[in-house]
Amino acid sequence: MTVFEALNLYKSRDISEKLFDSDKTFLGNRSHSESQAVRQLRPKFIALIIRARIYTLLRKRKAEMLGKPNYLSVSSALKELEKIELVRQPNGNYKLDHAVTATQKVILGAFGLDEEWIKTQASLIGKDIQNAAMPEEQKDDDEDAENEEY
Repeated sequence: MTVFEALNLYKSRDISEKLFDSDKTFLGNRSHSESQAVRQLRPKFIALIIRARIYTLLRKRKAEMLGKPNYLSVSSALKELEKIELVRQPNGNYKLDHAVTATQKVILGAFGLDEEWIKTQASLIGKDIQNAAMPEEQKDDDEDAENEEY
């Protein structure tokens, strides 16, 4: 392991320790049973694993770039990716609200994804939303028909 890799690992460890420390403070009075503590810590532990993987991939991407963009931190990258959203069109179809930006493309590249993957997933999710909403729309139409009969 290089000195740079060791330093990055140490920095990511510090964040994990701070998050677990806050949980220890919360659980410190022992009023919770062990099973309750496990139920509370398990999702947080999984989230830390995911966060560590995101951190590692973003750091690797940042090292490959000439400049040192500040949008490749975990929090900045997640905020940037949150801007990718679907909107419902007047015809009932769903599509991406905006085109994928250059910054978002760099972040997605760190995860091995590209703009085409986003478009494909957006299309699939849009169809899923339409299919999930379909029975409810039909139910509303049936209620309107019943109200007209009276």
